[in-house]
Amino acid sequence: MTLQKVSQIFTKILLKALHNKIIHIVFSVIFLTLGSHLAFSQENPALNTINLSKTDLEKVRDTSKTNTSKTNTSKADTLKKKKPFLDGVVNMKAKEYEKLDQKKKTVTLHDEAEIYYTDFELKAGRIVLDYDKDLVYAGRLKDSSGKYIQRPVFKQGSNVVEPDSIIFHTKSKRAKVWNSRTQQSDLFIKAEISKKENDSVYFMRNARMTTSKNEEDPEYYFLVKKVKFVPKKKVIINSTQMYIADVPTPIWLPYGYFPITENSASGFIMPTPGQNNQKGYFLQNGGYYFALSENYDLAVLGDYFTNGSYGLRAESSYAKRYKFNGRFNLRFENNIQSEKGFPDYTKSRQYNIQWSHSQDAKAAANSRFSASVNLGSSQYYRQSVNLNNIGSSINNNLSSSVSFSKTFQTVPQVNMSLSATHSQNTNTQQIDMTLPTFQASVDRIFPFASKDGVKKGLIKNINFQYNIRGENRIRTTDSLFFKPQMFRDARSGFQHSIPISTNFKIFKHFSISANASYNEVWTMNTIRKFFSPTANKVLTVEEKGFESFRTYNFNVGIGTTIYGTFNFGEDKKIQAIRHVIRPNISYGYTPSFDQYFERYALDASGINFSEYTKFDNGLFGAPSNSISNAMNISMSNTFEAKVKDKESKKGESKKVMLLNNLNFATRYDFTADSLKLKEITMSGGTQLFKQKMNINFAAVFDPYAIDNAGRRIEKFNIDNGGSLLRMPRANVTVNYSFSNTGSDKGKTSEQNVQNGGREDDLFGVGTDLSNNRNSLFDKDKKKKEGEENTNSQWYNTKLPWDLRIAYSMNYNNSNRQNEIASHSLMASGNIEMAPRWKLGFSSGYDFVQKGVTFTQLRFERDLESWRMSFNWVPFGTNTYWGFFVGITSSILSDIKYDKRQLPDRTFRQ
Repeated sequence: MTLQKVSQIFTKILLKALHNKIIHIVFSVIFLTLGSHLAFSQENPALNTINLSKTDLEKVRDTSKTNTSKTNTSKADTLKKKKPFLDGVVNMKAKEYEKLDQKKKTVTLHDEAEIYYTDFELKAGRIVLDYDKDLVYAGRLKDSSGKYIQRPVFKQGSNVVEPDSIIFHTKSKRAKVWNSRTQQSDLFIKAEISKKENDSVYFMRNARMTTSKNEEDPEYYFLVKKVKFVPKKKVIINSTQMYIADVPTPIWLPYGYFPITENSASGFIMPTPGQNNQKGYFLQNGGYYFALSENYDLAVLGDYFTNGSYGLRAESSYAKRYKFNGRFNLRFENNIQSEKGFPDYTKSRQYNIQWSHSQDAKAAANSRFSASVNLGSSQYYRQSVNLNNIGSSINNNLSSSVSFSKTFQTVPQVNMSLSATHSQNTNTQQIDMTLPTFQASVDRIFPFASKDGVKKGLIKNINFQYNIRGENRIRTTDSLFFKPQMFRDARSGFQHSIPISTNFKIFKHFSISANASYNEVWTMNTIRKFFSPTANKVLTVEEKGFESFRTYNFNVGIGTTIYGTFNFGEDKKIQAIRHVIRPNISYGYTPSFDQYFERYALDASGINFSEYTKFDNGLFGAPSNSISNAMNISMSNTFEAKVKDKESKKGESKKVMLLNNLNFATRYDFTADSLKLKEITMSGGTQLFKQKMNINFAAVFDPYAIDNAGRRIEKFNIDNGGSLLRMPRANVTVNYSFSNTGSDKGKTSEQNVQNGGREDDLFGVGTDLSNNRNSLFDKDKKKKEGEENTNSQWYNTKLPWDLRIAYSMNYNNSNRQNEIASHSLMASGNIEMAPRWKLGFSSGYDFVQKGVTFTQLRFERDLESWRMSFNWVPFGTNTYWGFFVGITSSILSDIKYDKRQLPDRTFRQ
């Protein structure tokens, strides 16, 4: 330390009064304020922060001029002022010490050092600020064991670099970095030496590029000699070689270009080559991806086969935060079998349209729009060469719905909806559509009850509603879909209904409900029947024009709830069984509406006549010319037990459900000429083994006998030498899912469900050949705290597995067949042989046909940033195998090997 006079200090400052160096100005303020003091280099162990701004600099500059004028009578300095060193606030701090070296013009920050200035921040074990050269040095520290710690972290804007050491020029923004680590999108880059040219260009040497999460020891990487890196835009590389487990491979590229953006980028999608037995060689799923905006995109894909077959697809996803999201797929395939001139030559054109749209609950409080569309050719899923999805191919129905609903907050409340629906049978190729359906309803009104009063009793509980429904219904086939005839055959009409109801109790335990309904139907389509002497038969002619009819009916029902408990004692394993019975008897009456019926001749004799109504086959039914006077009887039952809880240390009991439901129902028609008692239906279900096994059963019992033709006759079965009740039909299904890991549900893709397939994998896992990067099995990507890397772990005695079993049987005895109509057992399961190794299967057996059902074998290896899978369908009409290995990240999705043998298809025109 050196003791100096105040005048000496002032003299030094005077000579450099206009040289705006930050540290000199800071010391000037201190010395001018405190006067003569000890001058020494600071080594303060306390955590300090220096905040300097432009305003502070001007104040310091003014103070310096005032003090200088008092001690110097020379002429004023006319030199031009330099630009201030700082453009904003600088914050610096360190844990151990901050050291200022005035001679070397440096500031040293030691241990957990930090600097924040303008748009960059720097953290490191040691930072040296050279304010004369405008440079910042940052590096690591060594701990007591000699290990380097506190790696520098340099952040500028959204770009983060974690090197071993760094030199940064504060004015030009240039930097030189050793062993830098940075991430752009899914790409991790570690370079031996990096140079930052400016805010938008970096140059690197001997860089490792990978999508592996393990930056220090990646399972694969690309070693690049030289790299030009433009953040958020692109990476340009020269001589590049691929390494797997630090072993060089023959995969080498002389040049490479990788687009890097935070948003999606447009680009080509490489096709997959292969060979098909019937269609020759092919290129599949090649095309172009359009990144149209942040809210929506478009992928156009195509297939080409050497026999002339081709396919086109357009896939788009869209989303707007807090508003909506959806997906749209359009697919077309032109499939050719054999060659022209051969007898088996066929040409089949198939298409499919899918659209799903969901609205966010926050978007609108009183309105909602949704869509779920799946329509197209009836044979698309069975003949498509780009899908291998047995769950979709055996589905016999395609359905769609697009709807908009709105609620008007009036008194009473009004609800309105507008929808379009579609239902298609893929076997019969029949299509039913409503374009559109309009519905509106007025909320329930209680005319005899005050607004705030209690609705109790027969009168106060009387209420009514108003409902209206309008439809434009179309029935057509595949061949006429969206052709003029389809719209000519449309039927339209409106239905108005006003239901009136009330309910009350009698004798405290019986509830009575009564309701009446008034219906009015408007229609634009009616029929007319007449006997044609020319054709010598009865003709039915459809007529257009407005017509209407009105009907009404009345119903009353009484029901109660009966509780029964059977106690066996607290010391028993089963302490009690509770039985709940809910019987209900209802009576309904509908009068005859003969006024809407007309007579027509059956032949030319003028003697034989019959009746009909012109509203037959109407949208909303037709009036009846017979009285309906019937009684419905039903009874539902539930059984639950109270048992000792083995897991309870206090000997407490728990409830166990024995039967979730056991229902019986029948009907007695007072006006029927014969067979007044209808069939008795029985259904039930329960869950066992901690609700992992679901059992459902149903049966139909008939008290009447049948003749030799299988028709019911007016004679009880017991009087015909049989039992009290005859069982013409019955079925039972059992589903059992269990595992040793707690996860007992198989996985299927969202696309599989949208196609109409099952949510589980009992019919195999659907394979989307256009995207094999997604895993076929569930992955638990959330690791527990403190869990070690599973790469080095092996299972000892417990292998994770899951299994699903589905059993189904249908019994038929409607005409004394006494046969099992269908009887099958299906199973699906997965087993994790080792961490990241999984095997799976789906299969079954048909006991009636005596054969194995659809069978699929699956294998998958999770290679962290890579995925390898093998799927094999060994036999059947959907024989198929496929092998895939590739990088899961979309940025390097073209680095893959995909080989498969597509199933042979039988095309129909």
